[in-house]
Amino acid sequence: MTSGGDSPGMNAAIRAVVRTCAYYHTECVGYYRGYQGMINNEYIPLNARSVRNIINQGGTILQSARSKDFRTEEGRSRAAENLKKAEVDAMILIGGDGTFRGGLALSQEHDIPVIGVPGTIDNDINGTNYAIGYDTALNTVVEAIDKIRDTASSHNRLFFVEVMGRDAGFIALNSGIGAGAEEILIPEEDLGVERLLDSLERSRRAGKTSSIVVVSEGDKTGKNVFELADYVKKNLPYYDARVTVLGHIQRGGRPTCFDRVLASRLSVKAVELLLDGKKNLMVGMLNNEIEACSLDLALKGKHTINKDLLRISEILST
Repeated sequence: MTSGGDSPGMNAAIRAVVRTCAYYHTECVGYYRGYQGMINNEYIPLNARSVRNIINQGGTILQSARSKDFRTEEGRSRAAENLKKAEVDAMILIGGDGTFRGGLALSQEHDIPVIGVPGTIDNDINGTNYAIGYDTALNTVVEAIDKIRDTASSHNRLFFVEVMGRDAGFIALNSGIGAGAEEILIPEEDLGVERLLDSLERSRRAGKTSSIVVVSEGDKTGKNVFELADYVKKNLPYYDARVTVLGHIQRGGRPTCFDRVLASRLSVKAVELLLDGKKNLMVGMLNNEIEACSLDLALKGKHTINKDLLRISEILST
């Protein structure tokens, strides 16, 4: 099943799970709309032909949802009862920390083995360097900023570009460096609005006639990106400041080769772990090797940003 926010590469993960099951002569079913589908008993049998030609598609053929019902013991009991009636022995959960919390609760309360496969564009899951969808989202954002810079340069404008990342700045930090942004604002580092003004003023004095500021949606420099842009315009009136919110285009699109390969590697390992009798683990990639850690560990911490990237960003924005 896929749950929570969709991410490019989820279909590649579904395909890999189903075909690995077929390789090991193991029956596989897919549940629609995540945990809500479990509660509603919405599932279909899947075989190797069911997942043909989906590796290059964005989104998820099983669809995704967030379930309020599943957050209750009664809802989880109903889901567990449906799983047992369907003779489901174990679950592979493709999603983020909310997905994993739900799966761990289901396993602990009803003894259903689960394995988590990290799929989130925010890339904020502990126990893996990369989550499925992150690389594609980065490339989508960099391409968009490249196009925005064309307009910024043509009209001598300052653009604030808001990207996804409510609690984590991975997309903002890496896409900002990749697209040559003058400033990058992320939730992990409260740089303050005065520092931003100083930086933009230095850029102007250095001869820059246009600038890009990448803002993670969770950044607290201003109440929101529009208020932040208004504050800068008020204090630096020579800047023609504009705002672009990239929004959900970051979730869509064909997954990159990196995400397709990552999804395939993680999902094959997930099936093999279940067949080996393992449970309540998450598969991840650490230093290009596929490793497994406990779901508890994956949920206890957060994948932290690389502080050196902040230093590099400051140097390169000179």
